[in-house]
Amino acid sequence: MRRPVFLYPVIVLLSLAVSGCASRPVMQDGIRIDDPYEVSNRRVHAFNKALDARVIGPVARLAKGSDEGAADAGSPGPLDLVINMGSNLSLPGKVANSLLQGRPEPAAKNFFRFAVNSTLGIAGLFDPAGRDFGLPEADTDFGETLAVWGVPEGAYVELPVLGPSTQRDAVGKLVDAVIDPLRQLLGTDRQRVLALGLRVGSKAGDRARFGDTVDSVLRDSADSYAQTRLIYLMHRRHDLGEDGDEIDPYDETGSGPDPIDPYAE
Repeated sequence: MRRPVFLYPVIVLLSLAVSGCASRPVMQDGIRIDDPYEVSNRRVHAFNKALDARVIGPVARLAKGSDEGAADAGSPGPLDLVINMGSNLSLPGKVANSLLQGRPEPAAKNFFRFAVNSTLGIAGLFDPAGRDFGLPEADTDFGETLAVWGVPEGAYVELPVLGPSTQRDAVGKLVDAVIDPLRQLLGTDRQRVLALGLRVGSKAGDRARFGDTVDSVLRDSADSYAQTRLIYLMHRRHDLGEDGDEIDPYDETGSGPDPIDPYAE
């Protein structure tokens, strides 16, 4: 894969920043396993946990309840429609990232998915691409692009509101916002704000869909910060193929190995 020349300085700077963020990072199989920002991460985690308990969780449960009522009536609920639209608006960025990763097949699938759902799906309200044409979304982001380019994972960080991340993924979130082709297609700031709101609403919909799991981690864990960190890192490393194991330790079949906290003494 030939990388754009203008991105080489970015890759070098990111590599230096991520690999040099601590004096002596603890590595295992090429993956960082220490937690140099634990103190500040725990403060942010406490803020996120309180925000979820007081705002995000109740709103998500209310939205889920309205969707269940709509499902009983045989129609999609408002939460489903927001999730569909937000997901559809994220597809141009995913196309760009797949191309930057040298992966034309998922880029083509996401492009046609966006074209179908934006037209036949009425601006992404519905999902005929997945339902009728067998075109599931190929999820990716600039954090994965950096991983493909060889940028190291860096330390674990928890971001306000956005939640679990790593240094590499945190940079990826910022770059995703900058390089999103949709920003160039939308003509006004009002349109961009509306698109951002729909994408945020789509992410909030994930909180509603997986509410029981999130509540279990945040409310029932002896140490919700350590559990959140462990689950995020293991899932993310598995998704990026950086865990050295083809089995997802959190798959629903139960065939994966028992998860081991890499931070345990």
